[in-house]
Amino acid sequence: MTTEQILAFAVIAIMMATFLWDRFRYDIVACATLLIAVALGLVPAADAFSGFSDDIVVIVGSALVVSAGVARSGVVDAAIKRFFPTLVSVRGQMLLLLVTVTVLSAFIKNIGALAIMMPVAFQFARRSGIQASIFLMPMAFGALLGGLMTQIGTSPNIVVSRLRAEISGAPFTMFDFTPVGAALALAGIVFLIFFYWLVPRRENQTPSLQEALENSTFSTEATLGRQSPFVGKTLNELLSLGAGEVIVTAILRGHTRISPFPDVTLKENDALLLEGPSEALDGIVSRASLSLSGGPIDSGEKGGEITSIEAVISRDSALVGLSARELSLFNTYGVNLLAVSRQGKRIRERLGQLTLRSGDVVLLQGQRQALPGLLLELGCLPLAEREILLGTPRNAFLPLAILAVAMVATALGLAPVALAFFAAAVAMVILKVIPLSEIYRAIDGPILVMLGALIPVSQTLKTTGASDLIADWLRRTAEGMPAYGALTLILVTAMAVTPFLNNAATVLVMAPIAASFAIGLGYKPDAFLMAVAIGAGCDFLTPIGHQCNTLVMGPGGYRFSDYARLGLPLSILIVVVSIPVLLLVWPVN
Repeated sequence: MTTEQILAFAVIAIMMATFLWDRFRYDIVACATLLIAVALGLVPAADAFSGFSDDIVVIVGSALVVSAGVARSGVVDAAIKRFFPTLVSVRGQMLLLLVTVTVLSAFIKNIGALAIMMPVAFQFARRSGIQASIFLMPMAFGALLGGLMTQIGTSPNIVVSRLRAEISGAPFTMFDFTPVGAALALAGIVFLIFFYWLVPRRENQTPSLQEALENSTFSTEATLGRQSPFVGKTLNELLSLGAGEVIVTAILRGHTRISPFPDVTLKENDALLLEGPSEALDGIVSRASLSLSGGPIDSGEKGGEITSIEAVISRDSALVGLSARELSLFNTYGVNLLAVSRQGKRIRERLGQLTLRSGDVVLLQGQRQALPGLLLELGCLPLAEREILLGTPRNAFLPLAILAVAMVATALGLAPVALAFFAAAVAMVILKVIPLSEIYRAIDGPILVMLGALIPVSQTLKTTGASDLIADWLRRTAEGMPAYGALTLILVTAMAVTPFLNNAATVLVMAPIAASFAIGLGYKPDAFLMAVAIGAGCDFLTPIGHQCNTLVMGPGGYRFSDYARLGLPLSILIVVVSIPVLLLVWPVN
């Protein structure tokens, strides 16, 4: 080995050991690795930041914005509640969740698809009286499997497609991944349906502040207008939209208060006093086209953003002892009181007539830029920042239309993936599918920084000849092996590296090695590149190898060792299924 090759191996080894140590966040490790590579002369100073202009960074960032827009619309949750309102079988619920999250993951970032479906899993768990941990880990694995089916489903596919263009001159296209990915997804879903019981039943022992807030109960007042499809229907039909999480404390018809019996027929202009979590209330209000109390908020001359915020009424607040009507909140301050939460007491008064108390949590709607100053003036303390959709106008199908246009454009070759999804992300913002304040929260900054920093670092293995050296070592190991043995060696190696190195980084390191390995054995590299993408996208053994696994760890109450109980047999199944399918779809000779 040359001195440069030794240094390249040392830098990569130290980086992987640091990732495994998990003392520092992965983006910090990637940036430090880049600086070390530049200092050692492995990466030219002029090329240090070339990774940040790479299409990979643009595609991943844009896909996260598009995913956030689809999640915000609530259209998936609404569709499930509409078409499967009485699904109570755990296996049936599992099948629905797995199929939905797997299919969604093929077209939007898999972590975005998982985030969309997690609230539905919690609702199913409450409905069936079981722990949500039964659903969450299989869903995370299903999201990983679904991401294998298209070029944009997961970062490894995007990265390996770009590397194939550098190696052979042509990238993988959007649906080149579909035949093998679909076979693996189908096999994985069947396995998870029958063996989900391997997942231990856990409870979230350390719920976060945000999760505690999400469980808080609000009371609000909503009116059935002429546009509501529930005029003439029963109260029970309306409440079915809330999956049992919302109750009606009273129905106000003119000056008459009607007891909220389930068979009461609703009429136009009925005012309903609703109680439940803000997310469940939003589901009923938006899908039943109900009107909340208050007036239309002026977005201002510059088209300001209308939003809702939670705040606690302090002891010295001007709101204490007064009602919203007495305060004339809308006329005086330009805000609406949408809902109130009062611990230990069920609110039965109309929202405008309720006398506010110290300690009440109020949900106020107004211009985003004006709300912080208003809270200070009213003596209210804002709660932990989280997105409140109740009272926020949005179009349920517009984000799906934007996503469909981007998919069609890439499938027909009208635009490259990076440009199509960048345009889709910009359209989400221009058409106000996602608020300006949520854009950079939706973009996963650390993963983008890690990608941008590691792209030039990964090139050092190629520029120093280190990747050819590793390929030679693997080739000697594979001498005498049939094609399926050599392919298995690459796939298992990628699977083994992924838990310790981010999946996108695994592809950046392993793909050039796999290509050199295949060419050295006299094989076409396509199947081996696909094997790297599959191995990097299938970390079922740890909570740290992929964000989907990390996302469900806290809410599911899982331990580190829980993942292998379900993940190890699934990993073996993926290897067994993928090798023959790869050789069939991508012949090596």
